[in-house]
Amino acid sequence: MVLVDGSSCLYRAYHALPDLSTQSGQPTGAVRGVIAMLRRLRDDYPAASMVVIFDAPGSTFRHQLEPRYKANRPSMPAELRTQIAPLHQLIEALGWPLLAVPEVEADDVIATLTRLARAHSREVIIASSDKDLAQLVGEGVLLEDRLRRGDARPQRLDADGVRAKFGVSPEHIIDYLALVGDSSDNYAGARGIGTKTASALINTWGDIDAIYTHLDEIAASGMRRAAALAKGLLEDRDTVLLARQLATLKSDVVLEKDINALHPTPPDTKRLHALYHKLEFRSWLAELDNATDKETGALAVIPPPDWELVLNESALERWQVAARGAELLSIDLETTSLHYMEAEVVGIALAVRPGAGAYIPIGHRLPAKSLLEDPGTAEVAGTLDPQQLNAATVWAALAPLLEDAELPKVGQNLKYDRAVLMNCGIELRGVRHDTMLQSYLLRPGGRHDLDSLAAHHLQRRMTTYKEVVGRGTAQLNFSQVALETAAAYAVEDAVAALELHTVLWPDLERTPRLAALYRDLEMPLSAVLARMERCGARVDSAHLQALGRELGQRAAALEAKVHELAGARFNLNSPKQLQAVLYERLGLPAGRKTPGGQPSTAEPVLQELAREHPIVASILNYRSLVKLKSTYADRLPACVNARSKRIHTSFHQAVTTTGRLSSAEPNLQNIPIRTAEGRRIRQAFIPAAGYRLLCCDYSQIELRIMAHCSGDQGLSQAFAEGRDIHRATAAELFADGHEEAVDSQLRRDAKAINFGLIYGMSAYGLARQLDVPQSEARRYMERYFARYPG
Repeated sequence: MVLVDGSSCLYRAYHALPDLSTQSGQPTGAVRGVIAMLRRLRDDYPAASMVVIFDAPGSTFRHQLEPRYKANRPSMPAELRTQIAPLHQLIEALGWPLLAVPEVEADDVIATLTRLARAHSREVIIASSDKDLAQLVGEGVLLEDRLRRGDARPQRLDADGVRAKFGVSPEHIIDYLALVGDSSDNYAGARGIGTKTASALINTWGDIDAIYTHLDEIAASGMRRAAALAKGLLEDRDTVLLARQLATLKSDVVLEKDINALHPTPPDTKRLHALYHKLEFRSWLAELDNATDKETGALAVIPPPDWELVLNESALERWQVAARGAELLSIDLETTSLHYMEAEVVGIALAVRPGAGAYIPIGHRLPAKSLLEDPGTAEVAGTLDPQQLNAATVWAALAPLLEDAELPKVGQNLKYDRAVLMNCGIELRGVRHDTMLQSYLLRPGGRHDLDSLAAHHLQRRMTTYKEVVGRGTAQLNFSQVALETAAAYAVEDAVAALELHTVLWPDLERTPRLAALYRDLEMPLSAVLARMERCGARVDSAHLQALGRELGQRAAALEAKVHELAGARFNLNSPKQLQAVLYERLGLPAGRKTPGGQPSTAEPVLQELAREHPIVASILNYRSLVKLKSTYADRLPACVNARSKRIHTSFHQAVTTTGRLSSAEPNLQNIPIRTAEGRRIRQAFIPAAGYRLLCCDYSQIELRIMAHCSGDQGLSQAFAEGRDIHRATAAELFADGHEEAVDSQLRRDAKAINFGLIYGMSAYGLARQLDVPQSEARRYMERYFARYPG
């Protein structure tokens, strides 16, 4: 993910770039500067999702903490203020997500998105010159300044870069800012402490709390003016602690959109054209008009493909012959549901060459309004449209083609079509190509839906599903779409898949090993996954229901215990009521705050409070049981298919950037295993009579790859001897080489070290993961690399 600090970039562009304006006097320099920077970012990171974040108008929670916050800043120049609206409009027209959340700053939204992105193992580039954001830098997170005076190259800061620039590590930037203050934000630090003194204090004694714990040692140290320094720190303690609050970015901002929904969309070319024309950006306007420059994502105006609506047997026979003679047949099903087990086929689109295709409807139904318009009609609303061919006739003609392994076929996400055809008793064979998988292998971090692929590779705007079926309460099922509308939409999809293949497949062939991976692994796997999905997972619903009742009873007992400890009854699921109990009634120390300035009751905050009062542990246990009950014990039985009596998940083959599968609706890959309750949920998955469940797992595959690539003798020897590499590492690090002394916890710690370090984890990250001091984590790292020097 590329997270752009739009407010910072806007100011920098305004002050750093030449003044530009239209003939009517409308200032445009800052707008052009920011858009040019965004275009360069998009070109530098073509596979990334880019989000632009701005400060929302009005005060923030920091003004409640300190009314003078940013009070010394001059008001925004009128020439800049008038450029905000057109800049926002351009960003939205270009298809880039834009966020501005009230009561918090852009930096807080960036901190939240960074946390969420890292939770999904996504790397993050933060485009900003704001030093506050340096606190977010770490494993998988870089800070990049794109608008530097006199230097066209962006400055990129990793953890080492932050240390070189500020003298402290990213995890201490908050302490650094609290000590030196921030004149631009109008909050003071400690008197007499500059940047060098602040970094010296932090690097010697640690964070703010540690510094105040060691004031006596500071006063007696050899630092310049040590006694006065310690005295000033003591006198300015409240100021420093307030500054720390103001400098700390919120990472729990409530966002209206899920992070996975924040991705670029095809540009709105009509709106772009109008804005470029109004702002007199002539070169970009020319690019848009010519529809040739991919920098802007401009989409060409392409005539819709020729389509034929097949409503009689002679037309069906003609297309049957055409399909049989096709060099490559593109197919696309239109259905009643996105879930393959529930979906019924509404129609089939075929394309045998670019630019033309046919749509064969079999499941369209009469609209309900037909009775109202003509009460005397004999046709009943909701019945099959009589214009269509009989489904049995159509399948008799098409089934031999679809099941012919020698007739090569292509499509977009044909795993879904394969599964739906199984509902009709048809086994789809001869699938040679899938444009979704081709795109996935070429650009794992990109979007692989048909609309995005057509925009990116064909510079074409596709008719969207929402445009066909509508939105909200007026949305139709596809079976209710008019035949002509459905035909135009479905054929466009089938033709686009055929044309995309002519672009994507040559790209894959240019890298023979990638083409082999696609041909030998991904394409066969698609068929395997379709069979796995349709087979489904058998579960013991009675076991889950009994477990759900037990979890409910235990949660109720914990709820009663919490009420007893609180001395009052309240709703544990209400953050507001929980805040009142913890921070007002019981007087627990408030940690992080919500964007509205209220003390947070988020799980990480409560975990930090667990030592303060026994009520917190009970609340955390209550939440855990309620989540297990609602997410698994209650939901999984509800997911059992009425016909098959099994749960049918969807395995997503083209989602993760690592090449792993993901599972959804429901997610069967994240069922807990480390807790007793999680293991009991897993026990609900049972084999059919006469069968057993087999668990297969690549054993430490990343470490085997690392042993091969690095040639490290110790690592290679451990694998050659068949040793448990995590246990071997634990013995080396914690037990003086004695594997018999390694328990399960030590092995888990060693596993964290093994996997963390090969992916570049820092001492800070390792310390957090193992819950040990950084100095200890650093010793583990040194010992690890001494053991495996390669």
